[in-house]
Amino acid sequence: MQKHVEIKNKIGQVLRGYLHVPNEFEGRVPAVAIFHGFTGNKMEPHFIFVKLSRLLENYGIASVRFDFAGSGESDGEFYDMTVTREIDDARCILDYLFSLDFVDKQKVSIVGLSLGGAIASYLAGEYREKLHKVVLWAPAGNMKEIARNVVESNPLIKEKGYIDLGGLLLSQDFYYDLQKYDFFEAIKKYPNKVLILHGTNDTAVPVEVGRKYKEILGDRALLVEIEGADHTFNKYEWERIVLDKTVEFLRE
Repeated sequence: MQKHVEIKNKIGQVLRGYLHVPNEFEGRVPAVAIFHGFTGNKMEPHFIFVKLSRLLENYGIASVRFDFAGSGESDGEFYDMTVTREIDDARCILDYLFSLDFVDKQKVSIVGLSLGGAIASYLAGEYREKLHKVVLWAPAGNMKEIARNVVESNPLIKEKGYIDLGGLLLSQDFYYDLQKYDFFEAIKKYPNKVLILHGTNDTAVPVEVGRKYKEILGDRALLVEIEGADHTFNKYEWERIVLDKTVEFLRE
């Protein structure tokens, strides 16, 4: 079963998304919150998030996938988006998932892509006693470095206060807000299992970032490097590896 759902974030904006629930189940079910990436949405390229949610449904696992405020169909403007705001939204999404009476509170996990993966790694530390498992797809733990390169290559950002990213205006506030966060340090606090999936030809977030997460987490993490894959796994065979490995890990 798939249905449209709406929740409000801490400043009253409506976040719009989808809840997926297995058609038949007894008792309570495991559940997963899925966080999209920078400039992404609740479907992501080649509908990979939709495919993940429907696969999980087939294996008796519920999921939610929302647009963060300022992205997709949720309230707000992309211009106002900051990491702090997306982390706040992610907390609201997790709290919503924990509130559902059919969800097994001992088996709530998170999946995050790119910036959503960085946010997932931050929340893994914060919700370390509540989260069952964490899955990171090409996690942008180096987001500060990425943002710095963008800002330094666009010197007019300080004059204008924003840059144009293909029709989306990114405020300089995003860059300054980002400086508060260390995603690598945050995930060190997480005691449970983590799956990391990263393409070896990722030019947005180099595979070395995935390797750094693995190095930090040691035996708690499994890193799967997908040979030749790009940032969002834009090939059927790459997508299958990501989906199959994720579902297998969450079912264990």
